[in-house]
Amino acid sequence: MSKTLTQFSDAIVETVKAASSSVVSVEGRNRLPSSGFVWDESIVVTSSHALERDRIHVGQNGKAVGAKLIGRDPGVDVAVLRLTEKGRWPVAQRAADDSVQVGAIVLAVGRPGPNVLASFGIVSTVEGGWHTPAGGFVDRYLQTDVVMFPGLSGGPLVDANAQVIGLLTSGLVNGQSIAIPTRTLQRTVESILQHGRVRRGYLGVSAQAVELPESVRARVGQPVGLLLLNVEPHGPAGRSGLLLGDTLVTLNGRPLHSLEELLASLSSDLIGHVIPAQVVRGGEVHEMSVWVGERE
Repeated sequence: MSKTLTQFSDAIVETVKAASSSVVSVEGRNRLPSSGFVWDESIVVTSSHALERDRIHVGQNGKAVGAKLIGRDPGVDVAVLRLTEKGRWPVAQRAADDSVQVGAIVLAVGRPGPNVLASFGIVSTVEGGWHTPAGGFVDRYLQTDVVMFPGLSGGPLVDANAQVIGLLTSGLVNGQSIAIPTRTLQRTVESILQHGRVRRGYLGVSAQAVELPESVRARVGQPVGLLLLNVEPHGPAGRSGLLLGDTLVTLNGRPLHSLEELLASLSSDLIGHVIPAQVVRGGEVHEMSVWVGERE
């Protein structure tokens, strides 16, 4: 039994060593530094909430280089930095398959100072798409029981193979160990590198879920829709002909049951495009075309 535990302990140590080679300290505030990890030879990702000043330094083992903030998305607590020196540290290995399951062993790895910091645990919860309290959308809600020691935010959550499956954050939900999954990270980093920010579609409406009349349910094949409580006159929806009191049932072929589903459907690739919408107006179902704008 002792030999088995020793082997398990040694395996954990080796996993932390492998993962930590690409983990850096990020000095972007006037207190304890946060962590980050090397995305490619000149790019580091970290937590947005831990960056509070323009002068940013990224380091490892007492050696630091300057870094410039390219952009951030506070909605998912992600920031992207460009290093002044390329190839200084190894690039983090990201898991090809992000379908991590509940119960999987995971490690939180950070470097809020000269030394590596690690925390061990398991995946506690994996759920579907999640709209964060800060207004961002995460592909999956990924919660663990790892202890989020101060300074771990921005570091990687890694699997048993030392591959990154998410970015650690304590800036979205107090008291919970949340990780932004790699699929969301990939999309966020690519958008920031291309545009300097994350682009989001916009209709200019406020809405709430309501039950549809029985006569309408059978025609549209769903029990609820989104009642438009406000339509900006000069917004994309208003310019497309949507009216206060309309009930939005589908958008671009996707059924809408909640405001979260509406926001999730307004992906960046739809910006500037006209898409089909199904609307209930005066008890009748209408097919309409809606232009998608961009949220400023």
